[in-house]
Amino acid sequence: MKETLRILVVDDDELDRRTVYLALTQAGVKIELSEVSDAKTAISILRNTTYDCVFLDDRLPDQDGLSLIKKLRASEIKVPLVVITDQGDEHIVVELMKAGATDYLVKSRLSSITLTQVLRHAMRINQVEMQAALAHQQLKESHEQLLRKNQELEKQRQQIQLQNLKLLEVSQLKSQFLATMSHELRTPMNAIIGFAQILLRPKFGKLTYQQADMVERILNNGKHLLMLVNEVLDFAKLEEGRLALQPELFDLAKVTNTAVGEMRSLAEAKKLSLVLKIDTANTVVFNDPVRVKQILLNLLSNAIKFTESGNICVELQELGDNRVAIAVRDTGIGISSQDSQHIFEAFRQLDQTITRKYPGTGLGLAIINSLVQMMGGKIFLESQVGVGSVFRIELPRRISLSPSNKTSGAVQFDSPGIFSVVQTTRSQNSETRI
Repeated sequence: MKETLRILVVDDDELDRRTVYLALTQAGVKIELSEVSDAKTAISILRNTTYDCVFLDDRLPDQDGLSLIKKLRASEIKVPLVVITDQGDEHIVVELMKAGATDYLVKSRLSSITLTQVLRHAMRINQVEMQAALAHQQLKESHEQLLRKNQELEKQRQQIQLQNLKLLEVSQLKSQFLATMSHELRTPMNAIIGFAQILLRPKFGKLTYQQADMVERILNNGKHLLMLVNEVLDFAKLEEGRLALQPELFDLAKVTNTAVGEMRSLAEAKKLSLVLKIDTANTVVFNDPVRVKQILLNLLSNAIKFTESGNICVELQELGDNRVAIAVRDTGIGISSQDSQHIFEAFRQLDQTITRKYPGTGLGLAIINSLVQMMGGKIFLESQVGVGSVFRIELPRRISLSPSNKTSGAVQFDSPGIFSVVQTTRSQNSETRI
């Protein structure tokens, strides 16, 4: 208990007020006592002065104790209130406690011991109530802050949703633009290629060496440009979900051999060895041969582009669970673990500058990745900078007409300087589209 307590006694009987004072002093409690004899004065003094405890009579000349307690509590006066009553009526006591009294004391039992006990008890209860009120206020403030934050977050969410809708609209417009422009570019490019081929035929007249060289350059550059346009068109169709597989039974070894044959001249031009290894007896699969060939041509084109010396090897392997694997190995520049994180992203290239050594749209691997997903397959990359890369594709021998297009990616580091990028798929019921 504090060294000196400020006590207020509200009682119209001077003897009763004196009795409270003597009882507390006899108990050894140091007090600073104030006395008032009516309710009006008590309310006024309590509004301006802080006390540790108030003892009040339940019957005052201008107001009964019950009404006074209600007024004090309505005025937000937080002080321990001990009612001193002539009666020990339980009903009256209950009403007093409900109104806000902290404790009560019957005058006939008034003594230094009981008064001290009641005083300590009242102050302890008041302290607990004050702490509870403070905690409640803090919780209320926290709740209000959370409500405000939730409102701000909801507003931000709505703004983000609106931005996402705008971005989606822009993305759709971009895809439509790419598809339209690519389609429009293919017509004149096919004409350029066709006329260049006609000019090179002997029956249309013999060209000089210089003329033939220029026409061949027109033809080769036209074919290259058409390939780039086709990549953009395929990517636009993939983004819009308009590219569908056309599966049929075909010989995977034959398609692979054809793709290798078409790329052999490019490999020989760089003095690279291009080898095909087939390690499966059954090479018949049910898939889209055009898209499988496209995947092979893209992988071989990349391998030749990024390999300055050494060899490139294409392998067909039999896997368990009715699956086959196609691997393209090279001894090229390799890919760092940092670049591997983005290797399958659209328009992403190792060198993003306009003066880069290796040209291209940056769509080849993104298209391969999407096609492999559509086929219900997985694509793996193992690479080491300065040593080479291996792109390995695992496909079901018979693709489903309703594979999933949901993909998750993970990077696994096998040893220092060597890493694997894994793209996995999960089956669901949906059309063969992305």
